[in-house]
Amino acid sequence: MVGLTHPVGLTYESSGRWTILHVVGLFVFPLVAVALIALSWPRKDPLAWAIGLAAYVYATAYSALDVIAGITAGYVTYEAGPDVGRPVEVYYIFDIGNQLGEVGAWGFLVACVLVGVDQVRRHGLPAAVPSLVLVAAGISFLTSHIYPWRGVLTVLAIGVATGWLALLRPTPDRAHDRATAGSELGSSR
Repeated sequence: MVGLTHPVGLTYESSGRWTILHVVGLFVFPLVAVALIALSWPRKDPLAWAIGLAAYVYATAYSALDVIAGITAGYVTYEAGPDVGRPVEVYYIFDIGNQLGEVGAWGFLVACVLVGVDQVRRHGLPAAVPSLVLVAAGISFLTSHIYPWRGVLTVLAIGVATGWLALLRPTPDRAHDRATAGSELGSSR
């Protein structure tokens, strides 16, 4: 929903909304890393650690993007006033913010690929479609951020894919049902 209100460009007129949107994003974007890590939690095998590391790189670097190119650039533009528009210094702020955001986006894509591999290995064919959706969204995220419409649809695809994959995880009830079904089959032979 936040992406629907994301200004396409930073101007004095959009700077207040730009700043607030990135303050909100600072508390929301890391939750995507939590969703990716949760799909392999509480395992501690090398693949689970790699997913956690890639998700951490995403969460850290993308949070830096929100702070620098979002909050700071918006605040500086607003404080410069309507007569200045966008101060030249904001271009430097965007430069470093975007570099960190790119590192974060690549970390996210790596985490998506690792999650996809992990889920297909664990759940087989039922995990193939949501894993492909997640990887495709990771590729789109490299250049879409949360800008309307592509970025909004990308983030929606991330949510759908991670939710779908989470549904494939065995819950204690499903694990118990499988064990019971297996013992009933064995006893009827």
